[in-house]
Amino acid sequence: MLKLSAVSLTLGNQAVLQNVNFVLAPGEFIGVIGPNGAGKSSLLRVVQGALAADNGQILLQQRPLLHYKTAELAKTVAVVSQNPAPLFALTVEQVATMGLLPHKNWFELNHSHDRHIVAQALQKVGLNGKANQLIDSLSGGELQRLYIARALVQRPALLLLDEPTNHLDVLYQHQVLQLVSSLGIPALACLHDLNLAALYCDKILLLNQGQQCAFGTPEQVLRSELLQQVFGLACEVTMHPLLNKLQVTFMPNQGAH
Repeated sequence: MLKLSAVSLTLGNQAVLQNVNFVLAPGEFIGVIGPNGAGKSSLLRVVQGALAADNGQILLQQRPLLHYKTAELAKTVAVVSQNPAPLFALTVEQVATMGLLPHKNWFELNHSHDRHIVAQALQKVGLNGKANQLIDSLSGGELQRLYIARALVQRPALLLLDEPTNHLDVLYQHQVLQLVSSLGIPALACLHDLNLAALYCDKILLLNQGQQCAFGTPEQVLRSELLQQVFGLACEVTMHPLLNKLQVTFMPNQGAH
């Protein structure tokens, strides 16, 4: 579905990404983790075509990303950004319907099939009962699920999410990531919480100062020595007895040596 080979990016005089290599298979959910400034958001912008890599190759559905026209890319890749543009006085249904825009010509009207696609997306994210509500009335978790619904209406081949759980209460963090992992759409998400990444992601990409430190399953990436080196804090990685998933605990005041 998505393959990056030796991808590098320089902004100004700073190397933002250096020699990044990974493959996202159909249906996989990959979490991108790392400290602030690691290059996580820049990676997403390169994959969506908003930034052009200096070196390397990006293949999307076995085609070079550079061969996609802007309109075609808008149909293929859906992005749920960390700070979406504010929307006022719109209903839940109207916001979800925006996902149809890449598939429409100017002034083309929506048809019954379009409305069915929107209704299906709202049902999938659990908002079908709030279609006529103004978005001002939604909670943070509901709003994030609405943005995912808008992305689903695009019918994308790839879903990109930049810190989708940022500023959400614990319940909504789990709701959103449970939703993403259940969709069956290949997804690449920047995440700051390592335990959420371990719980929901099939694979994890660890970046630090633009460099790829590790890529693989949570068991392959979430190793205490490596995490201590990257994050600068001693940590313990254990298997949760009930969830059977890795759990990372950082030890304050016991910095890496």
